[in-house]
Amino acid sequence: MLNLVLPLLIGVALLLAVIGAVRRIRLWRNGRPSPVALMAGLAAMPRRYLVDLHHVVGRDKYISNTHVATAGGFVLAAVLAILVHGLQLDSRILAWGLLLATAVMFCGAVFVARRRIDPPARLSKGPWMRLPKSLLAFASGFFLLTLPAAGLVPAQLGGMLVGLLLLALVIWGLGELFFGMTWGGPMKHAFAGALHLAFHRRPERFGGGRSTGLKPLNLDDSNAPLGVEKPADFTWNQLLGFDACVQCGRCEAMCPAFAAGQPLNPKKLIQDMVVGLAGGNDAAYAGSPYPGKAVGEHQGNPFSAIIAREGQGLVDAETLWSCTTCRACVEECPMMIEHVDAIVDMRRHLTLERGQTPNKGAEVIENLIATDNPNGFDPLSRMHWAADLALPVLAEVKRTDVLLWLGDGAFDMRNQRSLRALVKLLRAANVDFAVLGNEERDSGDVARRLGDEATFQSLAKRNIATLAQYSFRSIVTCDPHSFHVLKNEYGDLGGQYVVYHHTTYLNQLRQVGKLQFSQYKGGRVTYHDPCYLGRYNGEYQAPRDLLAAAGVTVVEMERSGFRSRCCGGGGGAPITDIPGQQRIPDMRMADIRETGADLVAVGCPQCTAMLEGVVEPRAEVLDIAEILANALQESEVHS
Repeated sequence: MLNLVLPLLIGVALLLAVIGAVRRIRLWRNGRPSPVALMAGLAAMPRRYLVDLHHVVGRDKYISNTHVATAGGFVLAAVLAILVHGLQLDSRILAWGLLLATAVMFCGAVFVARRRIDPPARLSKGPWMRLPKSLLAFASGFFLLTLPAAGLVPAQLGGMLVGLLLLALVIWGLGELFFGMTWGGPMKHAFAGALHLAFHRRPERFGGGRSTGLKPLNLDDSNAPLGVEKPADFTWNQLLGFDACVQCGRCEAMCPAFAAGQPLNPKKLIQDMVVGLAGGNDAAYAGSPYPGKAVGEHQGNPFSAIIAREGQGLVDAETLWSCTTCRACVEECPMMIEHVDAIVDMRRHLTLERGQTPNKGAEVIENLIATDNPNGFDPLSRMHWAADLALPVLAEVKRTDVLLWLGDGAFDMRNQRSLRALVKLLRAANVDFAVLGNEERDSGDVARRLGDEATFQSLAKRNIATLAQYSFRSIVTCDPHSFHVLKNEYGDLGGQYVVYHHTTYLNQLRQVGKLQFSQYKGGRVTYHDPCYLGRYNGEYQAPRDLLAAAGVTVVEMERSGFRSRCCGGGGGAPITDIPGQQRIPDMRMADIRETGADLVAVGCPQCTAMLEGVVEPRAEVLDIAEILANALQESEVHS
């Protein structure tokens, strides 16, 4: 009986899976066109899955080993099950291979089941709670059915009851793992996730690459939407990426806004986009909600507004404005989903089409347009802080090795101390440098993160035109946000530059012997990794090398390196100022206090401002340039 029924069951399951796949692809194709390398992407998919994806999954060894056993066992078992039981190939080698694959899959499924006994709060429950049972049913059912084909038991062993029991296990497993893979359910990510890796909107991320610059809007195309108003305004491969979410909650666990009790949970946001993709409401969501917001009150479809003008949409605007764009969610996502891209795309619609940038957002944008800086300072006062330094200006010298990009910290008295320290270090190393002076404008970072792509592109193009007048080899800046924009986002508009964060450049000077420091004699020191230097640009080591060269032993925070907690200063978050249960910089200062540090070294004016805004008593906050300049003052070495 089983020999007759099994091929039919497998065939029906595969047919339904194909029908589901076509249906799912049609949902993704509601999105805007996005060119992809079709065959190259499919060819690269195995490596992206086995290497790039597992590089992220491998940070949790329990899950990594579990995933290898379960997913690897299932893929091999599914292929062999089709051959052995679907096509009825009489081969003991294939049968033994299927036994081995299902045994490995069974072991992995046991660990999945253990994980679900008392799951972490970040894991979604609901349908996910049946996943280990379905995996076990598939593995055990096909294992037992394959024993006769492998010659280990007589072909007629067992009666009708045993046959029906095995059939029930197989139907259960096939239903969840084949049918559910394309129609919806816990295994949906296996189908969507594989194609997401093949057709990722940022293929540069694979093979050890890095891609963090925001994608530009074509403002010359009158037919292109200004940002994303409805799910169908996303590109089709962005919709595909949302569908790949496994609801593991790693993004949720790392999100500073969620931890602060602001109305953002990146996992819930992606699931809301999946609801919008297919149409419906979020009542079936079984994970952590947005803090302070109930589940079941949001709804939409591919062609309705995500942020409803009247009534309830998929997402509330304050959810989008809570994001600091720190990229912790993207860094942690095992499916390599681009949460920040989606958030900024939706902000663009709110800002450019509706003019709904909250709190001080509109004022900041108006200042950028009128005065080229977010706080509305007189642009001719940019160099007042350096009146006694006689800094060379490019308009006068025309040519230099290093262009020192001051950033809007030039208007801030606190950050002027960091700039003066950097100038001292550059002069001690005999670096040929100059500044733009009053020709420098805001880099446009804040405007872009607030969704005002038009103001960003205007500022960027004007800066690019100014820079084209002069000759320099590289740009150095204290500001990771300006560093990131100049390095990774101006290129789309024609500005290609070699750009260094000041810690990277100073470390290069140290390595060639142009800077030497006396030994630090103060108390305990910890280092805070700026998001736009670390997660966005991969620079973690240079600041630590510089501190070590000055005799500083860094006491690392639990959240450091690529898992550093955001200070709360990025993405225009201090401007939009969405309230939560606590402040993000207060949480970061609590991390600092746990180290017992007397001093926290930083490398970003935003981080300095946010951390110094924490109520005392707290650790002293100094830019690395300030620490090194103090060490240089005591050194007997002069360059």
